[in-house]
Amino acid sequence: MKTILTNKHISIETRKRALMCCIEPVLMYGCEAWTISKQIQNKLEATEMWFLRRMLRIPWTAKKTNEKVLNEANKRRSLVRNIRNVEPSFWAT
Repeated sequence: MKTILTNKHISIETRKRALMCCIEPVLMYGCEAWTISKQIQNKLEATEMWFLRRMLRIPWTAKKTNEKVLNEANKRRSLVRNIRNVEPSFWAT
């Protein structure tokens, strides 16, 4: 997936959709049984930012805040919110 997510010839919108379709379900596996503590929330947000920085090819040494990266990607933090909104009945069907 690295070649797709970091390809500059593919639009950022398409890369974000690939991230949501292929990567987020793997991250969210079993999330209906998780207890979201502050530590886990921070790790999930860091993972989400890591993916965005990789997609935009922004190195960690660049002095860009997470908000600037989110604005550049035209995205809001969504991973933790999606995990909290998962209903167990969704997985049962």
